[in-house]
Amino acid sequence: MAIPTVGVLALQGDVREHVHALTQVGAHAVAVRRVSELDEVDGLIIPGGESTTVAKLARTFDVFEAVTDRIKLGMPTFGTCAGMVLLADRLRDGAEGQETFGGLDITVRRNAFGRQVDSFEADLDFVGINAPVHAVFIRAPWVEECGPDVEVLAESAGHAVAVRQGPLMATAFHPEWGGDTRVHGLFVDTFG
Repeated sequence: MAIPTVGVLALQGDVREHVHALTQVGAHAVAVRRVSELDEVDGLIIPGGESTTVAKLARTFDVFEAVTDRIKLGMPTFGTCAGMVLLADRLRDGAEGQETFGGLDITVRRNAFGRQVDSFEADLDFVGINAPVHAVFIRAPWVEECGPDVEVLAESAGHAVAVRQGPLMATAFHPEWGGDTRVHGLFVDTFG
């Protein structure tokens, strides 16, 4: 298997932490801010941050349409926290006019677990990973509805918090925190 080049959308969020985790699991990781950089990657991580801000910055940097198009063409993409919101086809409680890249046949509720002060950590059973994954939730979304082709990988409080559909994967939590790279490894495994 060739080593995949995985970009991390470097507009906001834990870019450095995702780059480090990807490197730990054997991928070549690069920051992506421009279409020319996006054109050089095999896959993409959309990190956490604030989903409306990331969408606006993607427009400012002229990468919004390119990311959307690459996702539609089947580029493996992994969204974490706000990245899950940005991969969702449908939002509940979204800001007026809020845009997403789309691709995942899910309905996501933004900030579903509450405000910053309601942040929490939990150990989750995760499909495809043997031992529980320690998950950090910060103003996290959850999945309210999944289409028929969406596989739920993990749940918390009765809601899906990790999903996969074909080459797309998303978590409501931050797998880049804490040094456990197994979720990143699961994503990199999609490159075969």
